[in-house]
Amino acid sequence: MSASTLERTARPRRSRTRSRTVSARPALALSTLRPHQYDLRPTCASLVCPDCETWVPITGLQTKQPKVVPHDAGRAGKEAAVRCRLGSNRLVIVNVTARKWEERLTDGNSETAHRRRTTVRRKPKVAVAPAVSQIAAQKQTPVDDERGNGRPLRLLRKEQWAATESAVRDADTRRAQLPGGDAPLDAPPVPLKTLHPQRPAR
Repeated sequence: MSASTLERTARPRRSRTRSRTVSARPALALSTLRPHQYDLRPTCASLVCPDCETWVPITGLQTKQPKVVPHDAGRAGKEAAVRCRLGSNRLVIVNVTARKWEERLTDGNSETAHRRRTTVRRKPKVAVAPAVSQIAAQKQTPVDDERGNGRPLRLLRKEQWAATESAVRDADTRRAQLPGGDAPLDAPPVPLKTLHPQRPAR
């Protein structure tokens, strides 16, 4: 297999380039980037390309026209050599001093270092309490195994009433009887018949 048939990978990004080509896009101001997205140290002046999101060297940082070097979008030597045409050779406006950049970077690191991790505690799902009528219906409705041989609910209710009819009749009889003992003092007698009052004639 010849070397020409191999897939080209991204080349290492040089810190300096002799290309005089300048991109027609508006210049990129460093103040529009976050402090962790660029580096103003003279030994490794670089920034994150807004188009391909890769770290790219800045050439001519001390000159009047610093710009982003031509670069491939991808990791050098590992990904395909796809040239970032939008971000290559773009002029850079250095409107942030190195001291101001270090202060902003230090302040950001101190804020994130003291920031506590928020633990999300989810509330347990509580089952909705049934209504009083639903509870009564559950108590009155027989369980499937109490139906017995697939008999209709009507017949089962009839058998249940027949089993408790005598006790219910007895309770009604005792409830209708008057209590023993004397009548209450200084009180009118309790009427034993239903009263039907009539309106007085006008």
